[in-house]
Amino acid sequence: MERERGNILERIDWWTIGLYLSLAIMGWLAICSAGNSFLKTDLFDFFSLSERTGKQAMWMGVSMFVGIILLCFDKRIYKDWAYIIYICFMILGIVTIFIAKDVKGSHSWITIGSFGLQPAEFMKFATTLALASFMSKHGFSLNNDGNIFKCIALFMLPMMIIIGQNETGSALVYSAFFFVLYREGMTGLVLLATISAVVYFVVGTRFDEVTFETLPTSVGEYAVIIIMQIFSIFMVKYWCRNDKTFVIMLAVNIVVTLITYWIGIYLIAFDIVYVQYLLIAFNIVYLLIQIKLRKEKRNIWVCIFIIGSLVFYNSCDYVMHEVLKPHQRLRIEVLLGLKEDLANAGYNVHQSKIAIGSGGVLGKGFLNGTQTKLKYVPEQDTDFIFCTIGEEQGFVGASAILILFVAFILRLISLAERQNDRFGRVYGYSVASIFFLHFAINIGMVLGIMPVIGIPLPFFSYGGSSFLGFSILLFSFLRIDADRNLRV
Repeated sequence: MERERGNILERIDWWTIGLYLSLAIMGWLAICSAGNSFLKTDLFDFFSLSERTGKQAMWMGVSMFVGIILLCFDKRIYKDWAYIIYICFMILGIVTIFIAKDVKGSHSWITIGSFGLQPAEFMKFATTLALASFMSKHGFSLNNDGNIFKCIALFMLPMMIIIGQNETGSALVYSAFFFVLYREGMTGLVLLATISAVVYFVVGTRFDEVTFETLPTSVGEYAVIIIMQIFSIFMVKYWCRNDKTFVIMLAVNIVVTLITYWIGIYLIAFDIVYVQYLLIAFNIVYLLIQIKLRKEKRNIWVCIFIIGSLVFYNSCDYVMHEVLKPHQRLRIEVLLGLKEDLANAGYNVHQSKIAIGSGGVLGKGFLNGTQTKLKYVPEQDTDFIFCTIGEEQGFVGASAILILFVAFILRLISLAERQNDRFGRVYGYSVASIFFLHFAINIGMVLGIMPVIGIPLPFFSYGGSSFLGFSILLFSFLRIDADRNLRV
């Protein structure tokens, strides 16, 4: 065992600490703006524990105190206690489902006096530790399918628990761990499958009821099948590296598609999507023949991708109308432009856009936001805190916050890359991925390019559990980074 020399203060990454404090202070000022009213004139009101600004300031102090304590722990403690911490928080998450009060349909908050704690925020830390510990064991490799499934199971369990608490948005954050697996060598097929699923759902749902001008064919369904063909054929080229198979499949699919389209337009109108399904079937059969004749075993993954794509796409309609709740379905329909509902599902985003747009280039000034003071935007100090920044600080101020966040995330990635062992690297990339997903989804949600799913903006959105959870993730990583030359 090799111990690092020197004082811990000399080994802490102070650039990251500086970015953290900058975001925390700016976040608190944004909450002050969002909670400000024409009646509040005393500066000390912002520090009153009866106000959200005061509670947030208290949680900021608690979080920084906890962060200092975490910096005192040896790196080995994080690794040795990883599974115990994981099990304890999973049990707490399950218990929360049964003891938590109903808060807007969610059972995710444990009430302690006048304060509430959300265990889901701390389950991210526990899952990150467990995943890093598991992936750092001797002989671990993602080339082993069993290891991949075990890693996925580690973060699927908290996802299921949080969904049980009726916090679907928080559960989606755990998909950030797929970035970590990809960084550690997982095949890009999983990433392709994820991107494909999003494309199939958006294109198929958005254009499902749109038909060609002269053909009884759904534009959405036809486009999705064409995209499936493109993805699968180019998988043969770049994943299977079978040039001959690629050329034959590409030629057959292009020629048949063009001839079918010409016949449908100029000779006899019919639903041309059926021909594309036949081409899909041809692709599968041809790939299976190549497996048998030329031992091109990788073709089987292309077949699985095609079949999985078909199953996923044809289940989208069922999920939309039978699985999703009415308000969730409405949010997606509003986002995709299928419905306009400015009084209900689209109200928050509509008002958020007005607030951001009204800020102009330089904004209206600190505490001078009219949309903010008159409470036009619901949840303006939590999920929609960024609209307050856009209104009062304008394009310049909002851009500065975005640049600061990007610098913060890139710094975390840089720290993760300089780790000398897999435990530190996996933990660092997990932290960076979680921050990135929160940042990207929240900003996208406020700007109306993503569904409203209740994801807080780190260090900005009001919430003690959120701030403390993010701080624990960060300071634990800073301690692990400080001990990066410690062999365990």
